[in-house]
Amino acid sequence: MTEFQLFLQGLLQAFTLFVLVFGLIGLLIPIFPGLTVMWVATLAYALIEAGAGKMAAIDWVLFGLITLLMLGGNVVDNIIIAQHIRDRDVPWSSILVGYAAGVVASIFFTPLIGLIAAPGGLYLAEFARLRNRNTAFVSTKAYMTGWGWSTVARIGIGVVMIGLWMLWAWL
Repeated sequence: MTEFQLFLQGLLQAFTLFVLVFGLIGLLIPIFPGLTVMWVATLAYALIEAGAGKMAAIDWVLFGLITLLMLGGNVVDNIIIAQHIRDRDVPWSSILVGYAAGVVASIFFTPLIGLIAAPGGLYLAEFARLRNRNTAFVSTKAYMTGWGWSTVARIGIGVVMIGLWMLWAWL
């Protein structure tokens, strides 16, 4: 490879790693599709590498694993949150109110406001349903615990995705 080709390869790898880290940090924001952003970065990398004739079978296998992690991670976070909330017998209607409040606030204001609006919407829905502040707070606490564990799971999955891409790109 010429020096210019090495430079372009390094630039591609640096940009891909930047997007991967950006997606990983974005996982802290509940409605930000961080795992999907990370996957799109690896997809672009795979397409560029394939176009240059540099994709070996192992590279496709690693990309396939990254794809499975992205798909699984996008499902598992919803399962974790829902399980924590459903353990407290919170009805789906209250869960959907909290989710809708978070999405609407994130769209019209900022994702940080959405972080407050989602549990706030759940609390208000539970308070309206139960007329008991303490029980509504317990439901909201279950949501926040589920969100915390789901964030840990998604970040763990994101770190594994970065590790697999590093194996693919640098070995």
